[in-house]
Amino acid sequence: MNAPSPLLGLSTPDGSGRSVLVTGATGYVGGRLIPELLAAGFEVRAGARKPEALRNRPWADQVDLVRCDLSEPDEVRAAMDGVHTVLYLVHSMGSGGDFVEREQGIADVVAVAAEQAGVQQLVYLSGLHPDRPVDELSDHMRSRELVARRLDACSVPTLTFEAGVVIGTGSISFEMIRHLSERLPVMPGPKWLANRVEPIAIRDVLYYLLHACALEEPVQARAQIGCGRAQTFASMLTDFAAEAGLGRRRVVPLPLPAQKLSGVWIGLVTPIPMGIAIQLAASLAEDAVTDDHEVARLIPDPPGGLTSYRSAVRQALARQAEGPLEVTWDADLTASAEPADPIPADPDWAGQTVYTDTREKTSTLSPATVWSVIESIGGQNGWYSTPGLWRIRGWMDKLLGGPGLTRGRRDPRTLRVGDPVDWWRVESMERGRSLTLRAEMRAGGRAWLQLGVEGTPEGCVYRQRAVFMPSGIVGRAYWTAILPFHAVVFPSMASNILEEAERRVDGATVAD
Repeated sequence: MNAPSPLLGLSTPDGSGRSVLVTGATGYVGGRLIPELLAAGFEVRAGARKPEALRNRPWADQVDLVRCDLSEPDEVRAAMDGVHTVLYLVHSMGSGGDFVEREQGIADVVAVAAEQAGVQQLVYLSGLHPDRPVDELSDHMRSRELVARRLDACSVPTLTFEAGVVIGTGSISFEMIRHLSERLPVMPGPKWLANRVEPIAIRDVLYYLLHACALEEPVQARAQIGCGRAQTFASMLTDFAAEAGLGRRRVVPLPLPAQKLSGVWIGLVTPIPMGIAIQLAASLAEDAVTDDHEVARLIPDPPGGLTSYRSAVRQALARQAEGPLEVTWDADLTASAEPADPIPADPDWAGQTVYTDTREKTSTLSPATVWSVIESIGGQNGWYSTPGLWRIRGWMDKLLGGPGLTRGRRDPRTLRVGDPVDWWRVESMERGRSLTLRAEMRAGGRAWLQLGVEGTPEGCVYRQRAVFMPSGIVGRAYWTAILPFHAVVFPSMASNILEEAERRVDGATVAD
């Protein structure tokens, strides 16, 4: 064994001389696993649809970044060339449409490419589900099981790990539990709150994946992984509240049989988009408990044993207190979504209907002072105008299936390309000068918000532009309906951003 890894303190195997391809490198699990693989001495190839999104990661110069759209056979085959082990860490649940069918097609591409490239081992992270006919499972679990079957059928040995609720800061499961516990002292909820679930710490998931890459011989197997103790989902909420010091929480399962209704409940209370929340609710309606611990025959338990749920929560809360995360669950949704077209740099949109709202203000402040406010906009810092109207629009977006305002930011002070900012995402940024946010809210079209500052002899000029490209009559109707909102929000936003910059110069506390 090598020394424990510097990031999570995992016990690492000796990976020297072995090449590993991580698919889904931009995602929650892949982004955390790569530093552990590097610490163990593996040669790492990081595959992503948009590898440029990985260039700002601390480990980017230590890995081979490759373009690997899993729906493109040639790209997948090239990415696997010379690789011993391929880690399959992707899913398409966040991409809309028939993700079940899409995932089967991707699995076929991966299986064929692995055979052609001479890959020695496939490792797939799947979901823990009841032992019942596949057509009786939720869409989410059925898709995971069908992918596993596709990989099992190929000639390359496949080790499939079946994991339940993953607990770790930034994971979709942890964030769902955290938001439900923090916001609802008394939690009425669906009857599946009484279902039995076996969670697993992200640390232990990474441990198993890491050691699977170092197996002496290729393995064809299914391995269920968990913490070794099942509990109800309701008790997971109350245990979290106890560890977080939130006080006693009461959970009241109600006879709500409709899975969609319970998904809407999750979607409204947490940052999880409604469509994803509905799929998760359907999966939580099924027990997820390991039937055995046969995985220990392949990979011994972590030194010190498996991480209990409450220990995993404590570790997650400690990590959360350390500062911003490198990657969260939201990265999985971004990676699986179709790439959006960037905002045109030229204001001539060649006949495309475009609505804009442009504001400009001068100030005696330095550009750097104003920029500090621009880069910290959103999340807990707010949007510097009519917070009540923003909250109303956020709830409307949640009801329509968008992210609303509950998603927040990765870091309250700094941004990078690809970061979520409430219902926006950072499309481009020239630090100190300009920021372009692309809307992910439900709006009947494509929308951007551009904020920028430019120095002048007297101080600076602050510029703000909202751009909306409607999709048909619905989009045009939407823009017309929100014009009164914009007439209040955007002028005050421009004024308040400069006022906030002045307050920061004076040392005042940031206000919403």
